Amino acid sequence: MTLSANAATVRNRGITRSIFRWIHLLFSIPILGYVYSPFDKIPSYAPATRYVFVPLMVLSGLWMWKGHVVRRLISNRSAVGTGSYANV
Repeated sequence: MTLSANAATVRNRGITRSIFRWIHLLFSIPILGYVYSPFDKIPSYAPATRYVFVPLMVLSGLWMWKGHVVRRLISNRSAVGTGSYANV
């Protein structure tokens, strides 16, 4: 059985959404540890939390929320040069 191009795209988007969801969940665990840890251990968590975990959570959350807009912008930008007037 072969999948149509549309079905394969939907399947790949579902896999991508699942991967981003797991990234988002996994990187929230250290942030919870940072928030609920004793005050004397916070300095050891701070750099990793500020520069790794929070930015990755923000980016994965934004991608899950507005990823369809970014994909549309990228596909429109790549399709601009392929029209019939591209060489004129």
